[in-house]
Amino acid sequence: MDFTITEHIEGMRARIASFVEERIMPLEDDPLNYDAHENIRLDLADKLRSEARSRGMWCLQLKPESGGAGLGKVGMAVCYEEMNRSIFGPVIFNSAAPDDGNMMVLEMAATEAQKERWLKPIVEGKVRSSFVMTEPAPGGGSDPSMMQTTATRLGDRYVIRGRKWFITGAEEAKHFLLVARTSDDSRRGLTAFLFDRDQPGWRIDRRIKIMGPEEHGGHCELVFEGLEIPVENVLLSEGDGLKLTQMRLGPARLTHCMRWLGLSKRCVEIAQAYAAERFAFGERLSRRESIQMMLGDLAMKIEVGRILVMKAAWALDQGSFARKEVSMAKVHVANLLHQAADVAIQINGARGYSKDTVLEWIYRYARQARLVDGADEVHKMVLNRFLEKEDRDFWRWQVAEG
Repeated sequence: MDFTITEHIEGMRARIASFVEERIMPLEDDPLNYDAHENIRLDLADKLRSEARSRGMWCLQLKPESGGAGLGKVGMAVCYEEMNRSIFGPVIFNSAAPDDGNMMVLEMAATEAQKERWLKPIVEGKVRSSFVMTEPAPGGGSDPSMMQTTATRLGDRYVIRGRKWFITGAEEAKHFLLVARTSDDSRRGLTAFLFDRDQPGWRIDRRIKIMGPEEHGGHCELVFEGLEIPVENVLLSEGDGLKLTQMRLGPARLTHCMRWLGLSKRCVEIAQAYAAERFAFGERLSRRESIQMMLGDLAMKIEVGRILVMKAAWALDQGSFARKEVSMAKVHVANLLHQAADVAIQINGARGYSKDTVLEWIYRYARQARLVDGADEVHKMVLNRFLEKEDRDFWRWQVAEG
């Protein structure tokens, strides 16, 4: 692949970088700008979202005909990394999970009528959305074949019964994408549905308390007690639920990695700045070899992560599912983010452990990275399956045709 980017992508990156630096990052220092769950206040976020949209920095992940910027996955990798230099960044550009992944899959899978009803309001920033798949034991988690929530067809409707949990954004969402079981077929037993918050037959049982901080709408446990969904609100066709999840989760996992790289770089910035000004035993911290080695190691691992992410983004743009590439990026960058926050806190000492910087926020947030969208161990198992199947071709270079 070619590691150069277009002038258009660079221009968008530079505009996002300036907006983050000038308009978003200063907000992190005032406790009054946070909501009760340690994210940016929604009223403040909405003002910045309007400003970002008016400046053309909106929905980078979608095609222009859908209301987006049409940057493709490579362009997204460049820009998402830049926007998450701030802990508040992605939501301002309508590029935060779960709306990010939901919009991309709706653009790919929804009918024109479904796009008008379900996608357009998310694109316009009028509603937020949620992806409803994970279940408590013995239900489906990383293994969707274990799914217990059922969708029983009765005439022109499906009746949903079951329980889901750790559903990101559910408390603030209005539009929901739900995956439920419609048969016992191992490949075509799941179906994807769309439903609205105001429909009867379901409820939020609780907002699950987590280590935090939280996305807007938290992580909720949902109970379905007879929710009725019309046939026209099936995504793709009955039995295509597994296909739909594969279409959504690969790109969504990678966008997490894009954003986490931005947070990792922010950790290094904070550590560098403190090491340059802090004296101990007559010498700046930045002059000590131990500090230089810690920062140099992080710089190398961030660059490795960027290359893994860019290769996966390029493969997705070429039409590949990039399962192998996405899994490698997901494992590496999730662990990198945790290490970057940990090292930066260590260099900052007590200051890093306090709320005087965003490092402790990032540290708590980082621990979920090795769990969400597939735990490290699951992705390593996936990689081993590729290794067993491909043997030495696991590392084969793609040869250009002609």
